[in-house]
Amino acid sequence: MRAYWFDNLPGDQREPHDSGREVSPEYLSKLGILHYNYPDVEDVNAVAKQRDYKNRDEITISPETMGDVYEEKVKMFFNEHLHEDEEIRYILDGGGFFDVRGKDDDWVRIQLEKHDLMIMPAGIYHRFTTDTKNYTKAMRLFKEDPKWTPLNRGAETDKNQYRKQYVNARDGAAVEAH
Repeated sequence: MRAYWFDNLPGDQREPHDSGREVSPEYLSKLGILHYNYPDVEDVNAVAKQRDYKNRDEITISPETMGDVYEEKVKMFFNEHLHEDEEIRYILDGGGFFDVRGKDDDWVRIQLEKHDLMIMPAGIYHRFTTDTKNYTKAMRLFKEDPKWTPLNRGAETDKNQYRKQYVNARDGAAVEAH
């Protein structure tokens, strides 16, 4: 995993958009982002058990697996949104980018590759895209039944209870860095 400030320049979202300014693990921790690198899926199973995640699925995002809807889906994943559940993603193969909003509303780009596991708190604004290789195979973990309803950013979403809880937590104590 590597994290840096998004450059905000025009161009394909799948390009690195690397500003050259790194983001520290401590700053990610303040945003509530946890990261691990687990070559052994048994470590993922241990995290799932510890955090009480009962369900999981796997998704492969590529033109080969998604066909004509690939470009549409990648653009949809890149719309800024939040979820009302904590989000855990484990990269089984390939890679991609999660962009999350920093405290001052700037984008932090997090590059994930094979064996990276990232946990994002409920209520954080984020978006996802594959990289230029157009291939991500990921495991998604869920506490109960799989749900990943995106709530797109807007005035109403800013008032969402999970968003408010996230902002209060972010602006309070930091999460332990990993």
